[in-house]
Amino acid sequence: MKEINLRDYYPYYTTDKIVEMPDEVFAILEDFRRQEESYQRNLRRYKAFYSLDVDNGIEKAILLEQPSPYEILERQRMIALLYQGLAALPEKQSRRIYAHYFLGMSISQVAKAECVNKSRISRSISAGLRGLEKYLKKYF
Repeated sequence: MKEINLRDYYPYYTTDKIVEMPDEVFAILEDFRRQEESYQRNLRRYKAFYSLDVDNGIEKAILLEQPSPYEILERQRMIALLYQGLAALPEKQSRRIYAHYFLGMSISQVAKAECVNKSRISRSISAGLRGLEKYLKKYF
């Protein structure tokens, strides 16, 4: 039989309370105490905060601010204007801008796909962006 002070295990005990317990229970309590100390030490060292969110999206939903209906409408309007601006550009420029910015292709990948030099692609994209800027300035 082992004797433990409950004040060491339970923070709400304000006075010492000594109790006897079997060795098996003492071993389990000591194991839990060591795990908690290890967790607190890792928390201090690595600033690692472990979440209780088990992929059900509770924390993610709280952290992400939901846009208002006005913001959603404004975003849709901006996307529509952007696509209209792309449609107003020459076909090569709009295709290259779309491939680079929307599809995430690098300039060298776009050049390889079109069998042209990289400098032509970058100049075409730059000219297309200037044309897109002029088109969008009419609306803002």
